[in-house]
Amino acid sequence: MNKTYSAILCLVSQLITTPVFAAQDISVLGNQSPDSALTYNKELDGFDYPFKVNTYSFTSQNQTLNMRYMDVGDKASTRVIVLLHGKNFSGFYWQQSAQLLIDIGYRVIIPDQVGFGKSTKPEHYQYSFAQLSLNTQSLLNSLKINHYMLVGHSMGGMLATTMALNYARSIEKLILINPIGLEPYLDYVEIKDPEFFYQNELKNTPEKIRNYQKQNYYAGNWNAAYEHLIAPHIGWLNGPDKKLVAWNNALTYMPIFTEDITTKFSKISVPTSLIIGTRDRTGPGRGWKKSGVDYLLGQYQNLGQQAAGLIPNAHLYTMEGLGHLPHIEDFERFKSVFIQALK
Repeated sequence: MNKTYSAILCLVSQLITTPVFAAQDISVLGNQSPDSALTYNKELDGFDYPFKVNTYSFTSQNQTLNMRYMDVGDKASTRVIVLLHGKNFSGFYWQQSAQLLIDIGYRVIIPDQVGFGKSTKPEHYQYSFAQLSLNTQSLLNSLKINHYMLVGHSMGGMLATTMALNYARSIEKLILINPIGLEPYLDYVEIKDPEFFYQNELKNTPEKIRNYQKQNYYAGNWNAAYEHLIAPHIGWLNGPDKKLVAWNNALTYMPIFTEDITTKFSKISVPTSLIIGTRDRTGPGRGWKKSGVDYLLGQYQNLGQQAAGLIPNAHLYTMEGLGHLPHIEDFERFKSVFIQALK
């Protein structure tokens, strides 16, 4: 065993007994409370992120955009890792994972994708995972980062998979945490116009947001950590840019449904780890399946195994009893698995 991994294992043994942050402590990141009094503009001014937020300005699709990101840890470290957020989240929810990585010597890059978090919400943008991949790689190029490990959760897993193909020479390892896209949604569900999703977003309420995540992500449980994670969405509902945020949320559904990343799995050439909470039942489009379709969407206890079988050099880590956000729901369990996946 080399010195680097010896040091990692030594620190991990300490981390397992001495938590960096307990899950419920995420709520101390800001002084906001997710109720109807919350108000945020389109770029979440006033909502605190756990680390310094930087701005990468670039031109895309005939407009200038700002991509916000956190760049933490030892800037001289040769071990760089990029964390990609999911559809209903942004970079701030990686706090505990990022702190763990910092403590074991990684430089950690955490972007908010265009349309999410503190990044620009364009009035018009053709969203695709190829475009978001290009944006992210451009950010990394601007930081002169040539090689990195890549972690994607939920929708971020679809983006990470695309990056693993498009920029394979730069990526040392791919880690997918309960990614969506493990099944070809349009085989089973009807295609919808962005207007459909836009109207749904406009009808959202704090109660709907809270109840959806409570039932679908946390098996009916709720605590202060989960409440803090929905604060941006509630603040946007009450804010001056509600319609623009809703429109971007609607547009970003399209690549989820129209891009079948299962066809890309066999082409992945980088070592890959899948971390799967097997209680997860996330199934986009479940409410508008095609007539006569009785296929059950979101059966992650099976989908993880299927994906691992398609991806060369893949290793599957299953976490029984955990759902769509294992790194939030039970970080104490997740961190030891995460360390194994990093190796």
